[in-house]
Amino acid sequence: MKKIKLEILGLSPSQSQTGSFALVLGEELGNRRLPIIIGVFEAQAIAVQIENIVPNRPMTHDLFKSFAEALNYTLKEIVISDLSEGIFYAKIICGDDLREVEIDSRPSDAIAIGLRFDVPIYTFETILSEAGIVASGLNEEEGEEDEDELVRETLRTKGSFNEQIRDMSNDVLQKMLDEALKKEEYEKAAKIRDELEKRN
Repeated sequence: MKKIKLEILGLSPSQSQTGSFALVLGEELGNRRLPIIIGVFEAQAIAVQIENIVPNRPMTHDLFKSFAEALNYTLKEIVISDLSEGIFYAKIICGDDLREVEIDSRPSDAIAIGLRFDVPIYTFETILSEAGIVASGLNEEEGEEDEDELVRETLRTKGSFNEQIRDMSNDVLQKMLDEALKKEEYEKAAKIRDELEKRN
C-alpha cells in the first residue's frame, strides 16, 4: 500500500476537548489535513522539539532516543498505520544492521520520538480519505463551519498572550522565560524567547 508523506502544520489547544491539544498534520503534496487529538504531555514533548528548546532534564522521548542510540538502533520512519473507532494507531519503524522492527505506538508518542530522530512521517490513503479534512475556503455556507476555517482555528495562535508580552520590558520577559522553563511550560517559553529574539 502506497504511503503518503505528512508534515506537522500546527499544534494548539483543542477546541473540542478541554485539557487536550490538536496536532494537525498535512499531506506533503496535497491539501488534506489530518487533525489528531493528543494529551498535554505529548503535546509538550512535540512542542519542545519543534521549538528547539532544551529542557532542564531529559524527557521520556529523549530517553528513548538515548536508549536506541546506545543499542545502535536507528529510526527509519513513523507510520500512522490504522484508524479504528476514531482512534489512531502508529508504528515506529526502526532497526540495526541485521533486522528491521515495527513497534506499536500512539501517534503522539511516535511523532515526538520521530522528531528527535528527524525521520519522515507517513500514513495511508485509506486513513486520509476517512479522517482527513480538505483545506478549501471556497465552500463556506452560512450555519456550517467551513473545513478550512476549522484547520485555521486549530492552527491559530492565541493572540492575547503575544500582545501582552510585546509591552513588557526585556528584564520582565527574561524572568518570565526562566519561570516558564522552571515549570516546564515550553510552549509559553518559546513565545517569550521569540519575542526577545525579535528585539535583539
